[in-house]
Amino acid sequence: MATQARLRVLCDKAQLHGDDENDNEEVTSWSNRDLIPLPPSRRTWGWFHYFGYWTLSSLNISNWQTPNTYLTYGLSVGQSMLVIVVGRLLITLFSTLIAWCGLRWHIGFTVQNRYTWGHRGSYIPLLQRILLNFIWCAVQCWNAGRLTGVMLTAIWPSFATMHNTFGPSMPTTTSQFVGFVVFWFLSLPFLWIRPEKFKLPFMVTSIYCGVGMLCMMIWSLSVAKGVGPLWTTGQKIPSTSQWNSSWLIMMGINQMIGGIAAGITNGSDFSRYARGPKHYIAGTTISAWIVGTLVSLVGLVVTSACQTIYGEVYWNPPDLLLRMMSDGQGSSKSRAGVFFLAFGFMITTMFENVCGNAVAGGIDLAGLFPKYIDIRRGAILTFIAVWICQPWQLVNRASTFISVLSSFSVFLSPIMGVMAVDFFLLRRGNIRLTHLYRVHDTQYWFTHGVNLRVIPAWLCGWAPTIGGLIVTVRGDENPSRGLVQLYYMAFLIGFFVSGTIFFILNKIFPYPGMGEYDEVDFYGTFTPAEAARRGVMPIESSGSSEVLEGVAPLSFDGEEKELAHEAVVEKRA
Repeated sequence: MATQARLRVLCDKAQLHGDDENDNEEVTSWSNRDLIPLPPSRRTWGWFHYFGYWTLSSLNISNWQTPNTYLTYGLSVGQSMLVIVVGRLLITLFSTLIAWCGLRWHIGFTVQNRYTWGHRGSYIPLLQRILLNFIWCAVQCWNAGRLTGVMLTAIWPSFATMHNTFGPSMPTTTSQFVGFVVFWFLSLPFLWIRPEKFKLPFMVTSIYCGVGMLCMMIWSLSVAKGVGPLWTTGQKIPSTSQWNSSWLIMMGINQMIGGIAAGITNGSDFSRYARGPKHYIAGTTISAWIVGTLVSLVGLVVTSACQTIYGEVYWNPPDLLLRMMSDGQGSSKSRAGVFFLAFGFMITTMFENVCGNAVAGGIDLAGLFPKYIDIRRGAILTFIAVWICQPWQLVNRASTFISVLSSFSVFLSPIMGVMAVDFFLLRRGNIRLTHLYRVHDTQYWFTHGVNLRVIPAWLCGWAPTIGGLIVTVRGDENPSRGLVQLYYMAFLIGFFVSGTIFFILNKIFPYPGMGEYDEVDFYGTFTPAEAARRGVMPIESSGSSEVLEGVAPLSFDGEEKELAHEAVVEKRA
């Protein structure tokens, strides 16, 4: 009994507490401060926030290396850049499409899925996102640890030749592990910054890394006295290849969208912070499409010029930076320059990891345990999980696992398909916010908390492409051409097949209340202009506040909702 009592006390202390002066922030099994529709006071992101947010996924190592992937397939430089331009454009379009619910109703991915999957069913996409957050956070920490190692080598050249104290069973070296540990601890303080306060980090990382990349390009062109031979690479598809350039371009576009599918899926987690849709659209278009394309172009130029300088092709920036300072044995000027450049790459990767994986993981974990986890606690747990994932094993040894992880869009694009169809075509952009945070008297409970229409639609979205994923990752020598072709179009197939089937099932088996919305702004979500556009009345001016005095918005029953509705009708009359 004493043990149970202590556990209860511990749970009570661990439980989150809402604002006593604001009933909207009540903590329940389905809601807390970070899950409710955001009020105008917390929607602080302008266009530059979204420029900075998408810049994090543009000014990074993987985007720098993107042209290398397509040149390796045998595509020409022009064809590789075509893949990047089209892929980046589609990323911008799909990102805006999926994030629109957050722009309109100011709720995140965690809550958004409840009206499509049901309250319990929403755990299916949520758990997939949490798994990806854990693993990608670990992988990003490990990769950025290499940049930290470059910085340490620039300061102390002996770091590069540090004695390896690990045995043969450990797939890493002491210097790599030290870089990882230093990066992990440097990242930790940023977990305490709330998303409303991200403007300064976005500004610093965008400007610093952008200037660093430009300096790197100017230096390489100046020393090489030209672009270099790689720039003029033509199409070199092997004669033994069964794929022509059209299929390789299609594969490249699919890979590019799929590589960022996890970030597109939970777009509403961050779009809900927008001061208005125009801010999201402007910042996303400029950064995700234009800057993203330019970074790949800069990476291609620098790599080509450095081929002339060093006689080798260095696509990986840490390898190139080490070569630029002769593995730490170069002059003090070269080491200072390399430190400046490595620091730019490192801080961008750091905040991309904090924002895109740790904070996003915090939001997702808050959806699982709203009583005990908010964004900050969830972000910390996601960062602690890095040690459990052991990224030194994942990156240095389990290459097949990383390939599967990179292809996870096979399962995510069907989720996006049903999200888009449900919100735009079936509900016409309308949802009942109050029904998302309770399990009684709600349209979104469906059958025992699960919408049985969405499960088959989701399965049908990835069933045609899973075979191609398996044979590709497994490295079969003569895989079925049809399976691989489907896999090369996996993102588009999954999106449109699942969306179409979900639409048909909802027309065959409709349920009442589709497209309805609350006519009273119970959460104080909208500005007066927004409320007027949506036909929603603020609770304090609707006449319903007196009727519902003392009742928390999250606990309205059917009769109280009806009274509130009547008050709105009377007010409008």
